[in-house]
Amino acid sequence: MNRPSLTALWVFVMSAVSTVVFAFQPPPPGQDGFVAAKDLPPTEQIPAAPLLVAAYAIIWVAAVFYLWTIWRRLNKVEADIRALARKP
Repeated sequence: MNRPSLTALWVFVMSAVSTVVFAFQPPPPGQDGFVAAKDLPPTEQIPAAPLLVAAYAIIWVAAVFYLWTIWRRLNKVEADIRALARKP
């Protein structure tokens, strides 16, 4: 096998081993087992909807901005090609 394949295999094996090791750790000392979320005391919470809308808005604005920059650069390249085509 070549070196990149061996490296990829080594990383895969090590990540699998570490996942197995951490999966079978005993619970922390203060925790007796599974506690349902409805049985936990209420804590300060913020609604998720505004954060989700803000995240989607940021992603869409970034995508539109990126596409706009590509469009501008493409127009500049096309103008350069037209200018070169007109040159004798």
